[in-house]
Amino acid sequence: MKNYLVLIFLLVAIGTEAQNRAKAFEINDKLGRGINYGNMFEPSSEGEWGTVWKPEYARMIADLEFDHVRIPVRWEPADRSMENPPYTIHDSFFIRIKQVVDSALNNGLYVVLNMHHHEALYKDPDGQLKRFLAQWAQISEFFKNYPDSLLFEVLNEPHDKLTPDKWNEMIPQALQVIRKTNPRRVVLIGTANWGGLGGLSELKIPDDPNLILTIHYYNPFHFTHQGASWSGEQSKEWLGTKWNNSQAEHAAVQKDFEPLIALSKKENIPVHLGEFGAYEKAGMDSRARWTTYLSRYFEEQGWSWAYWEFSAGFGIYNPETKTYNQELVNALLHNKMQVPAGN
Repeated sequence: MKNYLVLIFLLVAIGTEAQNRAKAFEINDKLGRGINYGNMFEPSSEGEWGTVWKPEYARMIADLEFDHVRIPVRWEPADRSMENPPYTIHDSFFIRIKQVVDSALNNGLYVVLNMHHHEALYKDPDGQLKRFLAQWAQISEFFKNYPDSLLFEVLNEPHDKLTPDKWNEMIPQALQVIRKTNPRRVVLIGTANWGGLGGLSELKIPDDPNLILTIHYYNPFHFTHQGASWSGEQSKEWLGTKWNNSQAEHAAVQKDFEPLIALSKKENIPVHLGEFGAYEKAGMDSRARWTTYLSRYFEEQGWSWAYWEFSAGFGIYNPETKTYNQELVNALLHNKMQVPAGN
């Protein structure tokens, strides 16, 4: 009888946990297929890197039948927020980001709003913690009355001195701040060590029912970042690397994601692939094959995804010619899962 009662208790506990995650899974399903706005709000001054947000973009993305946009935002530059206490985010910048968020929501898209790069925090996580939490307190307060179709992402790609241990300490603190004004909003958390699968084993997932785990994926890196100047001089040596849709390439992807599949099941947490993409210096045929396979593979796992990105070096749209890279659009939204070609 005692063993029977223990079994009942465990089943109830498991069922309760599953029920607690139900909203996060439901929202993640609605996120579906998405795209990043890329580096539009990443440089210290908007437009400095040559990619500029335009009001019509949300309608265009919705018309393509994407389900959401991820809006990467760097909040800490001087023209956006104060460096010293009380670390105020300027009203003018909030108004600008509100315009971008509202544009997406008004076009029927879900939105993932993040804190993208925060260089000071990466270099000095202890010294910048109060600033980081103060910024999230303001962001949470500003958007607290928005619908569930707006999601927050705590921080993009923690790295440098923001180690896995530091990150594990910081996530619950950020969630505590967010939950004061947004008790049930779904929030995305990623991994340290640049947000990829490599940081998965060290991540401690907080006891919060409304979480989605987000992961970035750019493997094989010498393919996706060939010719990318920010990846170092060696990236020139990678030029010409192809992705052939072979059985071996499929198997490598599947092996990469085995730990994520296991963790998602163990923790009963939904998964969002927040970034994946191949840079324009790679051949378009290979880019389309890689993108098709990953998009369909993620969907087979029940994961949402957001391609990197809309209108720059990885992008599906050319703002100068006002034309789409249709091969990439097809890869993301129309192509079926490919049969592997050879070994």
